[in-house]
Amino acid sequence: MGLVTGLITFVVGVLVGGVGIYVGAELVGDGGSYEKAVTTAIFGSLVWALVGTFFGWVPLLGPILTFLAYLGVLNVMYEGGWVEAAAIAVVAWLTLVVVFTLLGPLGLGVFSGVGVPGV
Repeated sequence: MGLVTGLITFVVGVLVGGVGIYVGAELVGDGGSYEKAVTTAIFGSLVWALVGTFFGWVPLLGPILTFLAYLGVLNVMYEGGWVEAAAIAVVAWLTLVVVFTLLGPLGLGVFSGVGVPGV
């Protein structure tokens, strides 16, 4: 994958990930703007990558620490505490699973949701 293709994939992935986080924040939390959701997706993906790089290789503990760091980003960006951050993450994940399930048969499911783990 070339630099331009990688950059386009990242940008579209962040925009798609932002949709999931936006829906999660609207349904669970205090809401917020789509721009805030995209910013959260960018910071979430950076934190996920950094923590995953340094601790992800540790069996069992690495993935847990990585996910807790991601939840920490949601906790900082949205009011409501850790439980609400976890609920936003679950709703964001479910939202993107539905979106990619619907887009897949149309041949549009080639992007991932950057900033939402596991999608």
